[in-house]
Amino acid sequence: MTNPQMVLAIQIANGYGAQPGAWRMPGVDPSSYTDMDAIVRYAQAAERGKIQLVFLADTPALTVDLEHEAPQHAIDPLVVLTSMARGTERIGLVATGSTTFNDPYTIARQFKALDVVSHGRAGWNAVTTSHPVAAANFGSAVPPRAEKYERAHEVVQVVQALWGSWGRDAWVRDAAAGRFADMSQIQPVNARGQYVASRGPLPIPPSEQGQPVIFQAGGGGNGLELAARYASGVYANPYRIEEGIAHRTALRKAAEQAGRDPDEVKLFAGFMPSVAPDKRTALDRRRRLDESIDLDQRVAYLGAMLGLRLSPAQLEQPLTDRQLAEARANPSDPRSARALAVAREGWSLHDVLAHGVIDYHPVVPGTAAEVADHMQQWFEAGACDGFSLAIDVYHDGIDAFVDQVVPILQQRGIFHLDYEGATLRDHLGAPAQYGLDPRLTETAAAG
Repeated sequence: MTNPQMVLAIQIANGYGAQPGAWRMPGVDPSSYTDMDAIVRYAQAAERGKIQLVFLADTPALTVDLEHEAPQHAIDPLVVLTSMARGTERIGLVATGSTTFNDPYTIARQFKALDVVSHGRAGWNAVTTSHPVAAANFGSAVPPRAEKYERAHEVVQVVQALWGSWGRDAWVRDAAAGRFADMSQIQPVNARGQYVASRGPLPIPPSEQGQPVIFQAGGGGNGLELAARYASGVYANPYRIEEGIAHRTALRKAAEQAGRDPDEVKLFAGFMPSVAPDKRTALDRRRRLDESIDLDQRVAYLGAMLGLRLSPAQLEQPLTDRQLAEARANPSDPRSARALAVAREGWSLHDVLAHGVIDYHPVVPGTAAEVADHMQQWFEAGACDGFSLAIDVYHDGIDAFVDQVVPILQQRGIFHLDYEGATLRDHLGAPAQYGLDPRLTETAAAG
């Protein structure tokens, strides 16, 4: 019996990196936002490291001030992934597509086309949209949460019905007889719900994996239910191991209640590594990345986390003895305990911030072994099935992770040595599926 092994996703979005200052780092081409050659090279590097999939998050809106900061997302996720598909052979390709502001037929067509082009490596991250600016781009407002998720269930079901509307054996391709396909196996789905509908069929044959794999990234009970019913991969944002264990446990229980094998659903925990020869070099790298952000504002935010009034004038100084005695971790912010622990080590406020204590995901700035230690600890504790890697700077950070961290994980027996198959389902151990999942239909009927 082999030991359990983690699965890895890597985020390659805007062409620069996960940190706002990535576009200004040495060696980075400021035009990488639209340079598909550069982005494909990053995907090829990830594939060299046997990483299971690339993941492109997306919010269909401008969410940053472009005066000083690069966009957070790709120019268009499906266009970028299609470019990657033509330059890679094995790595999975997953993109976000909103269930709130997209019609099922559009989603079904685009993602199944990517799946066919990539020979069975596509995945769809089915999420609702909550950003008002994104809603305004579609001439709408953000619907109430319950309505968003009711629609999401309908959209996923209609999309999957459309994916299965071209029968597996329908493509005859008999040139001699003049028969292209068996139309008895290509039929309308005539799906209609309260929010969406589609006649079908979808004129795209199955890929090597049948149809794309579903992912999910929503939070709360509604998101958990959506993930448990349909998803094979779930992106989560636990900051502490305990949060990861609780989320994964709840997800597995919900999947089982939906009639699925909980091992089918993999939880990816967000993680932000900065790999360097030593911790001081890693912190200096992150300090340089911070040059593009408002450090004064971050100092004030750090103070709020610690229950202190901190001044930007103290940026290059550690907390005083009196401040350390008065500091208290904010119980409403899970990051505060780590911020306080790092501050107590005697680092300057600038270095405390460089540790990533106010970033959205856990951050490890340090050696490859220290990064691997964090990943092993979380994985073996059952806090995740793997990680969604938000690399600080793609230009050199992906190579550093692949060439330095991956071999350590492999040596420790917790990451595979090579791809086990050719499709994304193979990489995830996801079961075969074409069209709707019959188990969910049976569960609903039994209920």
